Amino acid sequence: MRGEGMWNGRDEAFTAFMAARYGSLLRTATLLTGGVRPRAEDLAQEALLRTYRAWHRIGRLEAAEAYTRTTMVRLLVKDRRRRWNSEVPAEDLPELPEPGHEEEVATAVAVRELLRTIPPAQRAVLVLRFYHQLTEREIADVLGCSPGTVKSRAARALAALRAEGFSTTSVPDREIPERGHPDD
Repeated sequence: MRGEGMWNGRDEAFTAFMAARYGSLLRTATLLTGGVRPRAEDLAQEALLRTYRAWHRIGRLEAAEAYTRTTMVRLLVKDRRRRWNSEVPAEDLPELPEPGHEEEVATAVAVRELLRTIPPAQRAVLVLRFYHQLTEREIADVLGCSPGTVKSRAARALAALRAEGFSTTSVPDREIPERGHPDD
């Protein structure tokens, strides 16, 4: 069969990738969509489908997460069909939070609500910069724009968040030198 050798091991490698990184990718999608879980799941699943289709081009497992994250950002920024804001029925009611976590939960909810108030391109810049700790150059590569555009989107997004009362005094206005995954 034509091209069969190229697909050997693809399913196993992709399954291993999914098992190891799905939680991290879903958290990124959740931040990118402003905390709307059904939209985040759709975004992650569409990006993973595209990753699976491109698996033969990705080359190595380490590149798969970056490819999937880039795909999620591009889908979010360019696909206006994902702007649906209607209510979504929940299959299960959310569990009650445990005592002592109220402040953390309130902060997380407030951050997601504030992220929803800014345009997707600005939201993507903030998520990639402060959650994934990518440099401005890396973000520009993901978004397919210049580092200057990344800087201006970040500045506009932070200004919008400040205008809404979110304190960004602990957020540095410079590139973050260290790299790494916050959920590793």
